[in-house]
Amino acid sequence: MDDQERGIRQTIIDLCLEMNANGLNQGTSGNISFRHGERMLITPTATPYEQLTPEMIVSMPLAGDGSHWEGPIAPSVEWRFHREILLRRPDMNAVVHAHATFCTVIAITRRAIPACHYMVAAFGGNDVKCSGYARYGTAELSVLALEALEGRTACLLANHGMIAMGETLDKAMWRAVELETLAKQYYYSLQLPGGPAILSDAEIDETLRGFGSYGLLPDPA
Repeated sequence: MDDQERGIRQTIIDLCLEMNANGLNQGTSGNISFRHGERMLITPTATPYEQLTPEMIVSMPLAGDGSHWEGPIAPSVEWRFHREILLRRPDMNAVVHAHATFCTVIAITRRAIPACHYMVAAFGGNDVKCSGYARYGTAELSVLALEALEGRTACLLANHGMIAMGETLDKAMWRAVELETLAKQYYYSLQLPGGPAILSDAEIDETLRGFGSYGLLPDPA
């Protein structure tokens, strides 16, 4: 591998360590991928992040059936939705998946996160959707995740966790952290009498226009 690819692989490792250090993820339940040319670089399955080296990051073609990959350990069991997202969303180059506590709590109830805070607009619309349920690692889960990501840069996975995308690895991680913060705020607001006040579509549209002017939203396709 050349120096550029080695640097990308090391960044993936650094962000894995970061998401566990900041509480976004626990253990090896999360995974991160990045588009590198016609291939995807993705974390290997069931490997503690502290043990990862650049050589252990799996490289696999975006085309094909997923049976061909390079590395000493098999790719994350969630490679399917990582690959499908990168194939279907050319505007996105990185994917972060985690079992973030508050995102997962909301996902267990199978509800979307509504416009309880204007930062919901950072994900492309007036809510963050929750996918339907399918077993981890399945092609069905990939289909459901893509449906929930339509017009958005993040989603919840029913009874599972969350996905955030980004134009860069850092942007994907930023969105993942923002989504967990939003989920936490929504969760606590549900504990108060009356629950959260939800912003109107007009108020979110105004925020979207503002975000679009300084790069918080992806460029329109």
